[in-house]
Amino acid sequence: MADIAYILCALTSVGCAALLLRGYKQSGSRLLFWSGLCFVGLALNNVLLIIDIRVLPDVDLSHIRSLPAVAGLLVMIFGLIWEKR
Repeated sequence: MADIAYILCALTSVGCAALLLRGYKQSGSRLLFWSGLCFVGLALNNVLLIIDIRVLPDVDLSHIRSLPAVAGLLVMIFGLIWEKR
């Protein structure tokens, strides 16, 4: 049951990233771009979570899988600060 939740979270993140980046392509709003990149990082985090739990259960990838999420959030914070100026 948990596997289904992980897969749905990954698909939702990918969908959000796709919609945000498509919106950026249509409107040119840079905040959509930064948000889309953030969700790309979160989607990578979710995919690595699935790999960590299902594919490689004996290997601890918790530090590695946290990197895309942190990078995505840093990109979002950078974008928010950049757009404020």
